[in-house]
Amino acid sequence: MWNQVYNPFGNAALSTIAAAIPVVMLLVLIATNKVKAHVAAVIALVAANLVAILIFTMPAGMSIRATILGAVSGFFPIGWIVLNVIFMYRLTVATGRFETLQRAIGGVTPDRRLQLLLIAFAFGAFFEGASGFGTPVAVTGAILIGLGFSPLAASGLSLIANTAPVAFGALGTPIAGLASVTGMDPYLLGAMVGRQLPLFSLIVPFWLIWAFAGFRGMMQIWPAILVCGISFAVPQFLISNYINPWIVDIGASLICMACLIGFMKVWRPRELWLSPALRVRDDSAATMPPRAPANEERPSRKEVWAAVTPWIIVCVILLVWGTGWFKGAVNPWATWNYPVPELHNMIAKVAPVAPRPTPEGAVFSFTWLSFTGTGILIAAIISAVVMGFSPGAMIREYGRTIRVCAFSLITISAMLAIGTLTRLSGLDATLGLAFAGTGVLYPFFGTLLGWLGVALTGSDTASNVLFGNLQKITSEQLGLNPVLMAAANSSGGVMGKMIDAQSIVVASTATNWFGHEGSILRFVFWHSIALACLVGCFVMLQAYVHPFTSMVLSQ
Repeated sequence: MWNQVYNPFGNAALSTIAAAIPVVMLLVLIATNKVKAHVAAVIALVAANLVAILIFTMPAGMSIRATILGAVSGFFPIGWIVLNVIFMYRLTVATGRFETLQRAIGGVTPDRRLQLLLIAFAFGAFFEGASGFGTPVAVTGAILIGLGFSPLAASGLSLIANTAPVAFGALGTPIAGLASVTGMDPYLLGAMVGRQLPLFSLIVPFWLIWAFAGFRGMMQIWPAILVCGISFAVPQFLISNYINPWIVDIGASLICMACLIGFMKVWRPRELWLSPALRVRDDSAATMPPRAPANEERPSRKEVWAAVTPWIIVCVILLVWGTGWFKGAVNPWATWNYPVPELHNMIAKVAPVAPRPTPEGAVFSFTWLSFTGTGILIAAIISAVVMGFSPGAMIREYGRTIRVCAFSLITISAMLAIGTLTRLSGLDATLGLAFAGTGVLYPFFGTLLGWLGVALTGSDTASNVLFGNLQKITSEQLGLNPVLMAAANSSGGVMGKMIDAQSIVVASTATNWFGHEGSILRFVFWHSIALACLVGCFVMLQAYVHPFTSMVLSQ
């Protein structure tokens, strides 16, 4: 048994700096754009092992086993999702149905700003609610690139849009994870998150269009943005507080899409924004396909249904795959649990992170059938049959997809290896304790702790599992409401989703813009920081200022 060490230097500042080395190195290497993402990830992974072994005294065997566990967990389920989403996308491109879908969306509205609201925000929120784990960015990024958006615009804007829905993603999985480590009622936690995020569900659509079109371009379509934000934020609040936290994104996104499409039938901006170019320095703009002429013939209803059928199949299967009853039915016989020898329950979290020594589990659960990526693969195979692919053609296309995604899969596995190693070695807890020492400002910095957790792990669920109990313990010690701070971990975490390296790699893969992950990171980084700070300020108001304090729920 090895007990985690959180202050190896006997100096909190030096220990925090040491713990931050792998993450800072990863982000800096990617941001320079001079090192390929998969190379940067491997370098940062080596650095994480050296820091864990040489500074935080983690036994070398445990460090290596944690690395391997994280790498495998990176492919299943995250890489598995990305691979099969791209496979699905390539099938629809090969048959021309994706081009038909693009023309159909252009038929709803030719205005690029309204297309962003409909696809990146509303449609992306549906996929977040149904499956999460990178699926919405992969799907919406691919659709936007097909519509003529530049790779930077398609990637960066999809990442910005995929924030407010994340806390209720994958049928409420982050809330379930938060409840499991804090012992709090998931309905109570979901309701509290539902009293924080709706404000940002209203803000993010405005932020998204401002990032794309500038302030003037945003103000030209403010009625549509307001309809989009309200029609998502209000159902998000109502469903989370009065129904359950599992179907929040599904219900809110469907209502949002219906309201937005209905509003666009009776309203249109005076000036149409037909350019897909992003109004920032964008070296990818030269690769944009030419915009289709305005008088392009619209697809027939039959062609539209043929184009959307594959995606309808994906949606239906993902809704089934995400339900508890499906997982409960298949996991007992379609699961392989592998406790990692000499690692599982051999590491203990200790005070002040845990009130008493608590063993850390290290089990790889190969739930091969209930993986979201498996559902997408099954949907892709069914869609391929519907579209007329032969078995041989499907296999050849899958082989080409593997070649296209190879470096991205290596990167994702390395990212998750870093996240797993930092969790088991206690590096992340050291960073968390630095935030926890901020006293009266803890509601602000505790929210940023959630942001840091998602930036580290790539998952709001993982961040909640990582820091949820620490939030509870620290808030109780400071006399704060633990429900507020546990929920703030999830609400603040959603803004870290756009900068975690895993999501950036998914975005670059979906838009076929390999090797430019640094450009995407530089574009979204300050948006992520600014929005996370706004969430932190709102949580501060809920902690200390009336009437915001009346919004806070108690156990």
